[in-house]
Amino acid sequence: MNLTINIGKLKLKNPVMTASGTFGYGEEYSEFVDLNKLGAIVVKGISIKPKEGNPPPRICETSCGMLNSIGLQNMGVKEFLKTKLPYIRKYDTKLIVNILGNTIQEYVKLSGTLDDAGVDGIELNVSCPNVKKGGMLFGTDKKMLGKLIRTVRNNVKNSTLITKLSPNVSDIREFAKVAEESGSDAISLINTIPGMAINIKTRKPKIANMIGGLSGPAIKPIAVRMVYEAYTAVKIPIIGIGGIMNYEDAIEFMLAGATAVAAGTANFVNPVATLDIIKGIESFMKENNIMDLKELTGGLRC
Repeated sequence: MNLTINIGKLKLKNPVMTASGTFGYGEEYSEFVDLNKLGAIVVKGISIKPKEGNPPPRICETSCGMLNSIGLQNMGVKEFLKTKLPYIRKYDTKLIVNILGNTIQEYVKLSGTLDDAGVDGIELNVSCPNVKKGGMLFGTDKKMLGKLIRTVRNNVKNSTLITKLSPNVSDIREFAKVAEESGSDAISLINTIPGMAINIKTRKPKIANMIGGLSGPAIKPIAVRMVYEAYTAVKIPIIGIGGIMNYEDAIEFMLAGATAVAAGTANFVNPVATLDIIKGIESFMKENNIMDLKELTGGLRC
């Protein structure tokens, strides 16, 4: 059976990767997961300078999911290249780095630095504040999104460029088209959806930032719908994200149009979730006489 898939220049041994922000820098899970078996590792978001993140509490469990407001805490690109990249390079697994910035110039500097360092893929996190647009989000402004991707694309020569789209838009198809037309090699979706939870005894929000990003099974139907809509609009590969807890979820995303999938919240519930998903996909293919995984992508029967 052939489980290999292609995302731009990347050829992955299987379609299962980790969602940014849920797997640390890879090393944190290496005690539980053989990193060599993953299709790709997507590390948590990296900025030019270190970020402390938001005050605690920053995570709380909700019905069928969780809220988080980490605040993009990270060590910064300099420290990442010095201490984390050498460790990950020990493994035969593709490395994708999620990047974030406040301005296009920051994205350009980050992407260029990582491209020169030889990372396999760069994932643009377009849900970061654009301070020069008065707090607008790149991910919800088609003109700014296109300008960002085109500028970064001109600066990235070797790494595969992936754009992680925001779900907080009226029509995901339009933003997927912008990403494709602007030069993105692939898109990943969806990111978390804003949510809130209140402790009725204290009458206070359960997370200090009040509003956080909802993830987990609660958002899976929305994510599947958006992957399907994007698949009908673009030809570039789609990485499906959002509530993937097991192999059945992964296959559902593929039938909707995803070429690959990324498990996120599942890693907190089951540290070996990614490996279980890979094994489950293999068993499903065997049981259904599917010789090539690519047969599943867009295989929805209407």
